Amino acid sequence: MPAIHVCSLAKIANVVDKTGASHLVTLITEGTEVPRPAVIAPERHLFLAMHDITEAMEGMVLPSQRHVEDYLDFVEAWERDSPMVVHCFAGISRSTAAAFIGACALNPKMDEEDLALQIREASPTATPNARLVEIGDALLGRQGRMSRAVKRIGRGDFAYEGVPFALHIGPRED
Repeated sequence: MPAIHVCSLAKIANVVDKTGASHLVTLITEGTEVPRPAVIAPERHLFLAMHDITEAMEGMVLPSQRHVEDYLDFVEAWERDSPMVVHCFAGISRSTAAAFIGACALNPKMDEEDLALQIREASPTATPNARLVEIGDALLGRQGRMSRAVKRIGRGDFAYEGVPFALHIGPRED
């Protein structure tokens, strides 16, 4: 079954190797060195440069609608015949938000709260970036349900690196 795997920058190679992933999404600060595993073709690696913030701060890149639109285009083009890995620096905030958004986009009938609870159960450290989720919620027409679901699970356990996890996505229905 296809899945979106979430991890930190330090665990990319291991997670890609273990899962056989064909696609990689990076949500990280511009200039951060991200070693793309050789098995991931360059056109199957989306790099979204942003900081892990929820409000504008001088000198920092706030996650934007353009970031989420580019991510949704990438996820919707994914064939789902092999896994996708989504990562940020720690595997706690930006990547967990992206996995949540991707799962909601690919499963429009899925209950947002059930999915958020799956994330919490899979990773006690997951704390989806509220700004990314809010933008995804609006773009997907979820009427605030995604944001409320993430608020309900609350902040995850404090950690310097998140617990990797996977969200299983149904097969592509073309």
